Amino acid sequence: MSPSLRASVERWPLADAFTISRGSKREAIVVVAEITDGPHRGRGECVPYPRYGETTAGVLAAIEAMADGVARGLDRAALQAAMPAGAARNALDCALWDLEAKRTRRPVHALAGLPAPQPVTTAFTISLGDADTMAAAAARAAGRPLLKVKLGAPGDGARIAAVRRAAPAAELIVDANEGWMPSQLRDNLDACAAAGVTLVEQPLPAGADDTLASMSHPIPVCADESVHDRASLASLVGKYDAVNVKLDKTGGLTEALAVLAASERMGFSIMIGCMVATSLAMAPALLLAARARHVDLDGPLLLARDRIGGLRYDGNTVHPATAALWG
Repeated sequence: MSPSLRASVERWPLADAFTISRGSKREAIVVVAEITDGPHRGRGECVPYPRYGETTAGVLAAIEAMADGVARGLDRAALQAAMPAGAARNALDCALWDLEAKRTRRPVHALAGLPAPQPVTTAFTISLGDADTMAAAAARAAGRPLLKVKLGAPGDGARIAAVRRAAPAAELIVDANEGWMPSQLRDNLDACAAAGVTLVEQPLPAGADDTLASMSHPIPVCADESVHDRASLASLVGKYDAVNVKLDKTGGLTEALAVLAASERMGFSIMIGCMVATSLAMAPALLLAARARHVDLDGPLLLARDRIGGLRYDGNTVHPATAALWG
């Protein structure tokens, strides 16, 4: 039978409010694409992100608009030309990978020519709040080896110092989510360096980050909102030391593999990141983790509950997906 496509919206409550410089939320809204050909089913999950002009309704409609193409045998190569990078293409791309794995009885890592995924250490996120609130959250997570600290508001120096005092043994990385201005950059980077932070993500707004090219970095700086697909990489040279590869930005695993290879050739260190979502969204990204200096795939840890059959997390260690989940 011809493949058929179905898309659906799911809402997953968070364990606690998730707060960054752009706002706060209490649920993860995801869109799932499911392609079936009768005996086999492939799934992919994405997160529509307003920062990139995406809405849940728009992403759902973009996926559903590909139903005729899927029925005619749309493959991953054709998908790259048929849709732009972004959340909708990510869900479809990952569903096509999963479907091929189910049809061929070969795991996606083998289909992609990658080594079998291994357990990796993921960061655990400390949401933005006042210094005392963040210190309390860091104290509860102090036994975790890697914490990702959300900053991006006045008083960030006090926040990162308080987090460091509360979690003296943890490696700290910082994500400002475009929340700093060029005039704040030096003081905030110095405060992060004093706290022993090993990486700062996206300190300045994308498109307004030229200051990074003229200022020495006391610690490495990683592009997030400034990097999407391969076309965005050239503008980052001389500004950033690392790039955060997320499948919802690249438009799926297919382009993420190409972005990863191009980034390595250009000398960037790699971070593998995620939106707040379930294990179904994390599973494809785990295939890239072995080539990353930092891994941030803690989305399911922030949920009140994950989907049945989700990834296994032992503290900060995340284990590869089962074939029943994805791939």
